Amino acid sequence: MSHWDVRRLPPAEGKHFLITGGNAGIGYFVAEQLAGTGATVILGSRDPAKAEAARASIRARVPGADVRHLRLDLADLSSLEASVDALRLERLERLDAVVCNAGVLLDQPRRQVTGDGNELMFATNHLGHFALVHWLAPLLMGTPGSRVVTTGSFTAKSESLDLDDLQSTRDYRPKRTYARSKLAQMLFGFELDRRLRAAGSTTLSVVTHPGGALDSLTPARPPVHLPTTGERLRALPAGLLLHGKEAAAWPAVRAVLDPSVRGGQLWGPRVFGIRGLPALEPVRGHLADTELAARVWTASSALTGLDPSPPSGPRPARSAPVSPARE
Repeated sequence: MSHWDVRRLPPAEGKHFLITGGNAGIGYFVAEQLAGTGATVILGSRDPAKAEAARASIRARVPGADVRHLRLDLADLSSLEASVDALRLERLERLDAVVCNAGVLLDQPRRQVTGDGNELMFATNHLGHFALVHWLAPLLMGTPGSRVVTTGSFTAKSESLDLDDLQSTRDYRPKRTYARSKLAQMLFGFELDRRLRAAGSTTLSVVTHPGGALDSLTPARPPVHLPTTGERLRALPAGLLLHGKEAAAWPAVRAVLDPSVRGGQLWGPRVFGIRGLPALEPVRGHLADTELAARVWTASSALTGLDPSPPSGPRPARSAPVSPARE
């Protein structure tokens, strides 16, 4: 691997990067760091006001940054084609990377569903990105060397999936359902790369995870993030084991920019996988299960009516999604 300095990123003028959930949290810092390379950064966000606040914050730190907003609601599958069409209306001719970062973690004991009838965390964290990559495929595959960077979770490594109950209809527990949604998304990232390689595509699919990230260890970015002095002081002991969201963004940023990164790799923090500089990690356990990944792909395609597989010929037509009740 080449030497990598998180504070001195390579220039990327002329490139275009889309970050889902780029208006807050880890996604904000991915966007801020990529904006510093001279690239055009597109914040995928369903809230225009929050996106505008993030744009203002990035421009205050990166003078002249080209930061745009794309309205994107991953929980609403029917809206995603129109969102991608909006990129085309702006005459965007290339997309060098999409960072599939947006995610929701609920703490309520009550299971929630989207308008499509899908469990909210599974729909937002996994199915929405699965569908988004399908609609972005012409732009991505028309850009030589483009990348799909999937942000997973450290907690997903120790989870398992019930293929007969992917959406936790029988035994819903918020944290476990979140981890399972992230495991499904990471498996998608690895399976996508296998399909890209089989099709001879130059597009890469890379999986990352941020380790253990705390708001209280995250540097202030008003008005996007304003930790109090008390919060920061109380979090200092945790800084021995965890890190803030600025550092948590480093694996995804490296996966986007580093020319030595290869498809099918997993990148995370160097120190025990929970903090520190970005480093290459082994892919093992459930993450290395190719049969499981293929079955999750098939189930996701049935639920969305879409298939992001790179075509050898014309892209397949959209089919009707399967009702969640038939899952």
